[in-house]
Amino acid sequence: MKSFQEVFKTPKPVIGVLHLKGGSKEDVQERAKKEIEAYLEGGADALLAEDYFGTYDDLEWVLGYLQDHKPGVPVGVNCLNFDSLNYLLARKYSCDFLQLDSVVGHVKPRDEASLSAFFSLENPRTDALVLGGVRFKYQPVLSEKSLAEDIETAKKRCGAICVTGDGTGQQTPLEKLQEFRKLAGSFPLVICSGLNDENCVEQLKVADAAVVGSYFKDSGKDTGDVDAAKVKKLMDKVKTLRP
Repeated sequence: MKSFQEVFKTPKPVIGVLHLKGGSKEDVQERAKKEIEAYLEGGADALLAEDYFGTYDDLEWVLGYLQDHKPGVPVGVNCLNFDSLNYLLARKYSCDFLQLDSVVGHVKPRDEASLSAFFSLENPRTDALVLGGVRFKYQPVLSEKSLAEDIETAKKRCGAICVTGDGTGQQTPLEKLQEFRKLAGSFPLVICSGLNDENCVEQLKVADAAVVGSYFKDSGKDTGDVDAAKVKKLMDKVKTLRP
């Protein structure tokens, strides 16, 4: 697995999400092209393709498009609900990183051994950096272990830990972020919900990176369209945190 520093050369990287919205295959593709341009124009540090609105076929298309057009920033994938396909797509399209919404605590204790075996199978044969959720939005918490114990397990399964608020676009509570930082130590920590131009400085003083989708939309909601001006506005503030 690539290290966090190998993938993200810039301190405090911000990853823009491609949600693949559209009323038809053609619409999804044209919107994706425009959103890629908007992210690059606004100065986003990386791109994450996710089948949030689109289908698996849409996800494959945009990954192929990015592979062919080489945007000049790291590219990642998140195939929702199907972790094995994240590894498959990362290998097939030479992705720099992949995101898994949960790497620990979301299965019954009896299934933890199976989950561990899954990572033992997939991680060695995929060099993409794994961003792994712990107590992630919309994921069940079935663990009988403490957060500290689950974070230690997560550190063996991924290269960066993802933390969120309760839902899409909802700010990750600063107290939660600080708790994760205390327990994770220097291990890379990524904010995956609710970062905006007003809280980014405070939150990224604690975390190492952020995945941003809803804020970058013209409406401030996941259903909107990526606005290059909003991307630039946030990125200008984030750059003040960089050496």
